[in-house]
Amino acid sequence: MAAVTELGYVKFGVSDLDAWRVFASEGLGLEIHPDSSSDRVFLRLDQWHHRVVLEPNNADDLLSFGLRVAGQVEFRAMQAKLDEAGIDYDLVDGADAANESVLEMLKLIDPSGNPIEIFHGPRVDAYLPFHPGRGMYGRFVTGEGGVGHMMISQRDLAATADFYRLLGMRGGIEYRVPRPDGQTAEILFMDCNSRDHTLAFGLPAKGRINHIMFEVDNLDDVFHTYERIKEHYPIAIAPGKHANDHMFSFYCVSPSGFQVEIGCSGRPATYQSEYYVRDTYGHQFQLGTSS
Repeated sequence: MAAVTELGYVKFGVSDLDAWRVFASEGLGLEIHPDSSSDRVFLRLDQWHHRVVLEPNNADDLLSFGLRVAGQVEFRAMQAKLDEAGIDYDLVDGADAANESVLEMLKLIDPSGNPIEIFHGPRVDAYLPFHPGRGMYGRFVTGEGGVGHMMISQRDLAATADFYRLLGMRGGIEYRVPRPDGQTAEILFMDCNSRDHTLAFGLPAKGRINHIMFEVDNLDDVFHTYERIKEHYPIAIAPGKHANDHMFSFYCVSPSGFQVEIGCSGRPATYQSEYYVRDTYGHQFQLGTSS
């Protein structure tokens, strides 16, 4: 019962909110919620009140991310599990949780210093149909799979895997790829629902984050976004297909310097261990770095 079910939302501290408004809506197609203000921007991919929060912060980095549990019973069970494991957390009071558009929330830190918010009961604005920031051929894929996936920083792969397994996730090493120094980089992927992975670890990060992935339900939107983005923002990784989740995607550089992946046609989690030494095709690095 005490297991997270999805990556519900992410919060970024950004130095240029106006640049992000344009990038997110006109570039990626995310919707800016009417509740947004001059110092807090809420971005939607579906009928949730928000899936991404932007706040003014010169760090240009991941501030925290929300991992959902199913409900109040599971939330209490997660508290008990954390207590038993001796993991410190702060229980957010009701007013502060309501300000974050959830029913209940607790905050904790993973072994690498990444801030996590475990919550249940997100606000869903069913009265406000999702309207993309610019035209799309289809829609974003969220639902059971959550907002998408992120690759974030880690100090120790084994400790990271143990921590997220405690939260109810599963997974392991899915890539062993050569590094410029001749060593082999191992990349860890963790899942908690039908999406092939929710979190990944093992490549260099800008601060706390390497990239966040948003999935669309058709190839046209991948290339439509690619054509719009490449005119105004750097492409970090060219279009190609991942070997592990079969996602066809490309990566661009956000106004904050970390990467955003847009992809489609990812396969569901297989729940069996296997690893790869390269992607299926494409995905050439465009910026002279493997980060």
